[in-house]
Amino acid sequence: MEAEASRRRALLRQVLGWRVAAAVAWSVLLLPVCTAAFVVLSGIDPFHPVRWMSNSLNDLYTSYVIFCVLLMSVVIVVISVFNVEFYAVVPSIPCSRLALIGKIIHPRQVIHSVVHAVMGMLVAWCATVMTKGKFQFLAVPCTPSESLGDAVPQMCLNEYHLFFLLSGAFLGSSYSLSYLINNMNYLPFPIIQQYKCLRFRRSLPLLVKHSCVESLYFVRNFCVAYYFFGYIPKVWISTTMDLQVDSKLHPLDSLTGLLDLSLFYHAWLCGVFLLITWYIAWLLFKIYATETHHFPVQPTFAEETDQCLPKILSSNPPLIIKFLALQDLMLLSQYSPVRRQEVFSLSQPGGHPHNWTAISRECLSLLSDLTKRLITQQEAAAANGRAKQPAGELKVFPQTPGAVVTEDVSFQSQRSKIVPRSSMSSLVKSSLTPLKRSPGSDLGSPFGSPALNGKMGILDVNSPWHGSVQSPRVMRRQPKLWTSGSDLQVNGSHHESIPVLSAARAGSEAVQPSFIYTWLQNKQEQIKNFLSKRVLIMYFFSKHPEASIQAAFSDAQMHIWALGGLSHLVAASFTEDQFGVVQTTLPDILNTLLTLQEVVDRYFKLPHVSSKPPRISGSLVDTSYKTLRFALRASLKTALYRITTVFGEHLNAVQVSTEHKKRLQQFLEYKE
Repeated sequence: MEAEASRRRALLRQVLGWRVAAAVAWSVLLLPVCTAAFVVLSGIDPFHPVRWMSNSLNDLYTSYVIFCVLLMSVVIVVISVFNVEFYAVVPSIPCSRLALIGKIIHPRQVIHSVVHAVMGMLVAWCATVMTKGKFQFLAVPCTPSESLGDAVPQMCLNEYHLFFLLSGAFLGSSYSLSYLINNMNYLPFPIIQQYKCLRFRRSLPLLVKHSCVESLYFVRNFCVAYYFFGYIPKVWISTTMDLQVDSKLHPLDSLTGLLDLSLFYHAWLCGVFLLITWYIAWLLFKIYATETHHFPVQPTFAEETDQCLPKILSSNPPLIIKFLALQDLMLLSQYSPVRRQEVFSLSQPGGHPHNWTAISRECLSLLSDLTKRLITQQEAAAANGRAKQPAGELKVFPQTPGAVVTEDVSFQSQRSKIVPRSSMSSLVKSSLTPLKRSPGSDLGSPFGSPALNGKMGILDVNSPWHGSVQSPRVMRRQPKLWTSGSDLQVNGSHHESIPVLSAARAGSEAVQPSFIYTWLQNKQEQIKNFLSKRVLIMYFFSKHPEASIQAAFSDAQMHIWALGGLSHLVAASFTEDQFGVVQTTLPDILNTLLTLQEVVDRYFKLPHVSSKPPRISGSLVDTSYKTLRFALRASLKTALYRITTVFGEHLNAVQVSTEHKKRLQQFLEYKE
């Protein structure tokens, strides 16, 4: 275990280390440019442009500006470290308001907000030093108004400087909150590969515009907060540092003080400077982290075995490494005939297609896992969200009385990961359409009482006493992708439930629940009903349908690349596969793709699932994860058309089920 963890860290350091270093280096190198622009704009004087430019150029070479640049370089490094620590290739989407609140108050996020508030205060202090004038110092000499004649000068609190420092802390914490809520730690991989310089240059105008607008909103919010609570830090600082308050100046926690246009402009400019420098570090990290990485298909030396594409796909690497590997698979399958030949090659000695086997197995595993996950959610939606038994293990009754066995349906082998078309179709239909039963059959529904189900002799796989019936008349059930109480009653037809029902009635004495369990279940249902009628509680606990759907497809980018890479390799094998290694797994590939397509089509027919993608505005913050399900559906149909267009009528010789042949024929006739 320790060796595996060290190997993963070494691989992550090798792939991601130089990217992080390059992003930080460029962020620091661009900092003097941003600082020069801030110095020029902070001393703006349009009526005396020559004096304005000469003073600005002279300020750039002063010692305090150079010191501020060095200090802000440290700030950029700290911000970059947090970007690296908090990045994610799969966005975290809270499905309820309570989940969002829990995400905000998580200790990790609290540390993120506190550190960004401190860094924002440091940037604001540098801004006050470089702006000079009335914003430069916290304590300034003043004369008390009581005795103007022979008064001794005293030190007074400079509220303008305090306003700037607090605004920097507020901007930093607001940036941290926006970073969390908008999933800015999400790394979207570009669809079209471009040079890093072009990607940065294309995003730069949008970055500047976004920073200007966001700084305006942040400063507005801070002015409102300072109007109500500004006296608290002002009194505390003046008392702690023994500073007087200059009564000749208007206090800034009043309407008269906040209507100072010069103060608002410089606070807004400080916010723009802070956001631009931080967004540049964030953008450069995203560009470098999502750049393509070339994984060799076959190792040149024995030490490079762990860095090969088949090995990385079949192992359990860090998630960003797996994303980069699948991205590389997509690109090599589409644009590199030489590397495709390495995928189709046979091992020497032995003549085994290890590369193709590892790559195809991992792709099929990803697609099968997605199929099972969507089927489970369809079942939950059909049962009004009631939780069901996990599909990990299923208890079945053998024909030999007195024995209970446990069958593992974890789909370890490549073929067993393919969901059978016939069983899936009947199961999905039964989970999405109401079963026609007599009024008495509602006793076995998921909403019925467990005690009543037990008395009527209906088996419930979720109950703790399930498995204690030992009767020779209990029929052995086939493993399914999911199990519910209705599945044990009805297996596609009404008359098949009679043997199970009669056998359960014969052993009804053994399956009756205890009084304590029945009482606890009833109390649980009463508490649920009580809480569901409270509006405030449901406001926080109710799940947003769209957020739940987005969370279900949050990692769909992996499956899109697996679909594209697998379909391109299969299509290329028609002319490039000299040994026929792809043809042996072609039935499994077609079964997996067709099954997934049927499940995805049924998922889009569920309530609250939009069939049209939302319009995405051109914003700096990426929201493409909200439309991943539509991209997956399009990629799935494209992958099937890619294969059927190349193979044509040859697919009629592939061993697939009758229903899959009908679906393939529709693709061959371009009717899908």
